[in-house]
Amino acid sequence: MDTLSHTLWGGGVFGKRGTFMLAMFFGALPDLVSFGLWLPAQVYANGFEFGKPELASIPDWVSINYNISHSLIVSFVIIGLVALWRKEIAFVMLAWPFHILLDIPFHTAEFFPTQLFWPFSDVVYDGVAWSNPWVWYSNIAGLMVLYAWRWKRGDFKRLPRA
Repeated sequence: MDTLSHTLWGGGVFGKRGTFMLAMFFGALPDLVSFGLWLPAQVYANGFEFGKPELASIPDWVSINYNISHSLIVSFVIIGLVALWRKEIAFVMLAWPFHILLDIPFHTAEFFPTQLFWPFSDVVYDGVAWSNPWVWYSNIAGLMVLYAWRWKRGDFKRLPRA
């Protein structure tokens, strides 16, 4: 799934007054740790190109960061440690494993499949690409329903203004 959608899902599901932006951040975190570190340098060196990049052009460290940041094991260990210190932040951090759960069915085995139990297992699920129109439009519709429901509940009236 695209990073913007993950960001919106994280905020929409786990965000509340005072933590909405943090929930959005944790919704995007796994992609920021991998592609978010590589993409700016790639755009600077080669310019912006639409579409997914060739796998051969992506450095190995991006794959390593991807596996670490897209592991349910890693995310829950870190969230568990944070929960010992600040439970309210740990709840918001659940946007991170939610990101991983959304990626499992919407990544194919050919391009960055999600190894959810890394480092203990390299098992992946060969899903449907998130760019598939059925998936893409369902994602947009789901986000619209989520945010309309949150709006109707009055959740956004209580959010602080920027």
